Amino acid sequence: MGKGKLVVYTGCSGVGKGTIMKELMKRDNNIKLSVSCTTRPPRDEDIEGVTYYFVSKDRFKELILEDGFLEYATFCDNYYGTPEKPVDELLEKGFDVFLEIEVDGGMQVMKKRPDCVSIFITPPSVEELESRLRNRATEDEETINKRMARAEEEMEFEKYYKYSVLNDDVNRAADEILSILKNEKE
Repeated sequence: MGKGKLVVYTGCSGVGKGTIMKELMKRDNNIKLSVSCTTRPPRDEDIEGVTYYFVSKDRFKELILEDGFLEYATFCDNYYGTPEKPVDELLEKGFDVFLEIEVDGGMQVMKKRPDCVSIFITPPSVEELESRLRNRATEDEETINKRMARAEEEMEFEKYYKYSVLNDDVNRAADEILSILKNEKE
């Protein structure tokens, strides 16, 4: 088995990346989702090494100095990042590793690993995206407005990605991504 593919997998907030990812992992046992490091405290539902690797701020800063991240960012006073070593270990074993990350992190990875496969997930329309966020019914009006403003900023990054996949239907989007992976390997 050859080396796996590193996939930068992103898109704007609320576009359905997680839903497509679940479908991809159901269909292809060779796809692994990378696990990020964070300095935020674990929540009840979190599982160490599955949801995140939980580390102290001091340890996170050490990893930054050691160039141990493919990408990292700070958000709400906590650090989040993709540790390079576990990703490389999976790639060496022949797995295709998806980094489901924000657009800024995606840009960092594409700079550091120009050989990666970059996929940007797009909504059918801005109206559809807003409708999906509202139908979640998990956020107030102010939060939805902030997410929509952020989504419009994030859409500007689409042009930097090699592939753009429309999420108008989860199964169709998953088919397209699996086809992209197959072509990239050939």
